[in-house]
Amino acid sequence: MSDMRNHFTTNRERHPCLSCMRALLGQAVVALMVLTVPAGCSQRVDRVVDVAVHPTKPYIVYVVTEEAVYKTRDGGQAWVRLSEGLSRVRVMNVAVDPQLSANVFAGTLSDGVYKSPDGGRRWLPRNVGLQKGTISTNVNQLVFHPTDTQTLYAATTVGVFKSTDGGRSWHERMRDMTEINFIVALAVDPVRPNILYAGTSGGVYRSVDGADSWTKINHGLVPEDATMASMALGVNTLLIDPNDPDIVYAGSTQGLFKTLNGGASWAKMATAFGQLYVSSLVFNPGNTQLLHMGTSRGMFESQDGGRTWIARNDGLNNINIRAIAMHPTDSQVLYVGTNGGGLFQSQDGGHSYTHLPLVEKLSGSNRAARKSAAFAGRENSRSTIPSRKVQGSMETLTNLKVS
Repeated sequence: MSDMRNHFTTNRERHPCLSCMRALLGQAVVALMVLTVPAGCSQRVDRVVDVAVHPTKPYIVYVVTEEAVYKTRDGGQAWVRLSEGLSRVRVMNVAVDPQLSANVFAGTLSDGVYKSPDGGRRWLPRNVGLQKGTISTNVNQLVFHPTDTQTLYAATTVGVFKSTDGGRSWHERMRDMTEINFIVALAVDPVRPNILYAGTSGGVYRSVDGADSWTKINHGLVPEDATMASMALGVNTLLIDPNDPDIVYAGSTQGLFKTLNGGASWAKMATAFGQLYVSSLVFNPGNTQLLHMGTSRGMFESQDGGRTWIARNDGLNNINIRAIAMHPTDSQVLYVGTNGGGLFQSQDGGHSYTHLPLVEKLSGSNRAARKSAAFAGRENSRSTIPSRKVQGSMETLTNLKVS
């Protein structure tokens, strides 16, 4: 019996449903069922924190969970776990170099930045200059300069950092951010790359000199008489309209805001939502009036630049959204990461979703063989994604018009 008890203990984490089964069927029956638990009874819960799509080969997708980093080369049918160099590191986000796509960067929890020079096969630390005294650096986001990808910016819990040598070294860029240290999000103007926006724990800051200095631009975001201004509004995501870069969206812990004048003033969008937690925001390729917004209450779509919104949650078994990534050219395909429900894919422009389990489908115990299979080939034959059209749920929400 002691051997049997140890067997249950060993398998409890692998099969979390066993405790309830034991109560119903008895200990002896459970012992016989350990190796034949029905599919789904012990499914892993994936808390997705980031999704990144390859800029030119969109069948390649990187997914970050609280446990690991995964990569697919066939649009999500098969996955490989990327672990060499990351075994003791918790990754929070990834960024793929838009010019040299084999270079992938990872921002981590308490361990700075890592770089992979080979599409995620192996990872190397790139932390020179990132530490601030003895304080550990959590990297919340990494963004590239739009034309010079040797230049990167890091949003961290101890400030903004800039690298001009492909991540080999970093330099703090916090001049005039006297009230703020906690940087959550960054966005670089795609037309005028010396202009950057920083989403912080206390609103938004703007730089016009490549992050050398910053100006607070909180009119309409944070009341001027707000107490604890440095913690008054957490801005989680920033999105710049490439057709008119003076239009910027800021998704925050208190809803969605929009500026038409480069941050001189902001107006709250979707006021019917109230204090909605907005985690992620993307444009539809080729149409910046069409936005997809991930929130703590699910996915929403706007077809008029954020004035009205429609709920789009058909197929999602978890509506606590943490990440969205669009196919760069196909407006019908997007990926959504949830907090506890795993990864989902839409093939009809966000109207409905299908779950994509992050399961390695390559069998065998030889790790080198799995990696070779995962990374082999020229990555130049796109997988065919079948089309589906399913009508999603619709809930129209009207907000104040921005003028």
